[in-house]
Amino acid sequence: MNRSALISVGNELLCGRTVDTNAAWLGGRLFAMGVRTASVHLVADETADIVAALQAAAGQADIVLVTGGLGPTDDDLTRNALAEYLGVELEYHPELAGRIEAFFSTRGLSMPARNRTQAYVPKGAEPIDNPCGTAPGILYQTEHKLIALMPGVPSEMKAMCEASVLPQIRRRLGGPVIRSANLRCYGAGESSIAQMLGDRMRRGRNPLINCTISAGIITLQMIASAPNERQAEFLLAEQRAELEKILGPLVFGTGEQTLQDVLGRLLSAQNKTLAVAESCTGGLVSKLLTDVPGASQYFNFGWVTYSNKAKIEQLGVCTDLIEQFGAVSEPVAKAMAQGAARKARADCAIAITGIAGPSGQTEQKTVGLVYISVLNNEKCQVHRFHFPNAGRELVRLRAAQTALNLLRLELTI
Repeated sequence: MNRSALISVGNELLCGRTVDTNAAWLGGRLFAMGVRTASVHLVADETADIVAALQAAAGQADIVLVTGGLGPTDDDLTRNALAEYLGVELEYHPELAGRIEAFFSTRGLSMPARNRTQAYVPKGAEPIDNPCGTAPGILYQTEHKLIALMPGVPSEMKAMCEASVLPQIRRRLGGPVIRSANLRCYGAGESSIAQMLGDRMRRGRNPLINCTISAGIITLQMIASAPNERQAEFLLAEQRAELEKILGPLVFGTGEQTLQDVLGRLLSAQNKTLAVAESCTGGLVSKLLTDVPGASQYFNFGWVTYSNKAKIEQLGVCTDLIEQFGAVSEPVAKAMAQGAARKARADCAIAITGIAGPSGQTEQKTVGLVYISVLNNEKCQVHRFHFPNAGRELVRLRAAQTALNLLRLELTI
């Protein structure tokens, strides 16, 4: 039992209104358990289409996971489709209806009558508890097959899958114990990291190392197979130590940690405060920092000084500097960081000025040119970067992430 098929139900997935993140998440969780995904099906809210997808998926795989179509409206047809595929009737579960009604009552609401449809389950299947919403999941199992229906809302699906579905799959799996862990890297390209790791990324190796990249963040997934959990965890720990030694400061975190997570912990541990002055990034650095709960402990002030006037009036940048070197320059970036730190009375500061494009460039200063200034305890360094052919949004994101990484490196020296 080591093959799965995934079915994502919903018209919104097919017309482009919603991106199917559920299949990607499920595929990753299954892969970490040693289960290979054979296929992914995107299906409209039509009973016949869902039944056809179930038939195709069940013909390919032992595990079929379906997301979406479990709500109370007329276009939520997944439970009906499973009943038709199994050739059984839907059965009403009064205790399930009671749990759904309790979900509403604890929030001071009355349950709409149409939510009662969510208490129907195909005969021979069982409901799966949904602690985050009103739509119960549905689990059908035989000796050789497992079919699980889960809500399409990602937060509800993930909670249900982790609590109920994945444990069922683990119990059915034979063979070795599979464990996985991530290392997160920033500051080098995918090919450069692959070259540094050499044959450690060879297929068939144990632990196996997979490499993915998203917006400059490289994730190295280590997958270890062993007769028991202790040995699998030992292999992962041994491999992690080896990779960290090879990659050094390129590694910034583990699991799903972000640069802002790690930087926030460093600032908190060192009891330091941070101020931010942004131009071309338009507040993105501040946004990333405040994505972390508790960021107010270390992040106190932020300025978006998009115009020259704002740089002068808000940060105290000298007019002569801008006239002589231009707003996108090393001296101005340095003055922005120093002004932000001074006004906020902060231990650290980040300042960014650049040309995100598509307009605003000159022969000397092209789109993608960014100056990032990092100040730590009055020591101020300015770094020049060029993010070519990246597009406006990616230039801004790479600039913001690079700024966070530069301060991370400064605080770990």
